Amino acid sequence: MLASTATATNPHTRENLLRIARALPADLSVLSKLGTMLQDANSDLADIAALLRRDVALAARMVRIGNSPAYGAGGAVASVEEAVNRVGFGEVLKLVGAAAVSRFTERRLDLYGIEGKALRNNMLYTALATESLAHAAGIEPRLAYTAGLLRSLGLMVLDQASRGQAGPTQRYTAENWLSYSDWEGSNLGINNCEVAALILAEWGFAAEMSGAIRSHYLQHEGDAKSRLATLLNLANGLACRADYGLTGELTWWHISAEKLTAAGLTLDDLESAVGRTQTAFEAANAALAA
Repeated sequence: MLASTATATNPHTRENLLRIARALPADLSVLSKLGTMLQDANSDLADIAALLRRDVALAARMVRIGNSPAYGAGGAVASVEEAVNRVGFGEVLKLVGAAAVSRFTERRLDLYGIEGKALRNNMLYTALATESLAHAAGIEPRLAYTAGLLRSLGLMVLDQASRGQAGPTQRYTAENWLSYSDWEGSNLGINNCEVAALILAEWGFAAEMSGAIRSHYLQHEGDAKSRLATLLNLANGLACRADYGLTGELTWWHISAEKLTAAGLTLDDLESAVGRTQTAFEAANAALAA
């Protein structure tokens, strides 16, 4: 449970974590408004471009990614409007997601020993795998993609909260701890999934998403009741198979018949998602490298 009173020795209070989240660049919180707009039949590309222009750094990254070979030829784009028009209504969430990931994974998470590139690969692959599985499971793909992209938000915020606070012996090590959550429970008194859920609720994301991220490790009785949580768990299992898993989470991602049934998927659905995810992942990485 999150502490409610800040102290000099505890940077992981609810108030402090929300303060850190509010200080983050707008990229990730923009996804909430964007997701809502994409589900509204009355929204058009001009409305979406107007929203995205509010964050200058995000807009600049989107234009750069929009100019990458991954999004096709047709001449250079110079504005958010042109970038959005190039990728189209259906793909704009992925464009914003790629831009956000590139911005938030520029540095190492020292508290967890996660390199920026490893975090970026995990976030992108998991998002794309969750989206691919969602099509087969009959779950809204854009909701699934966003959940996959943002599920690691708690790791980033806890790392930021602990900067300057945790010495080398106070950080997570795979040699001493089976999982991030075991280490967090003993050293922070808080779970990264709870932190992510708290922040997403504060930012106005759907309760379905924050609840699924809170429980997607499926480590407690009843956690598998959410199909989206189970979908996130399976998507991370695919990320592990592709060598994009995070060390302190590997214990949670065993792919089982029970999980597939709970998500409304078959083994064929799972295997079909692998190829689609890998193709989309390679395209996203090519766009980010451009």
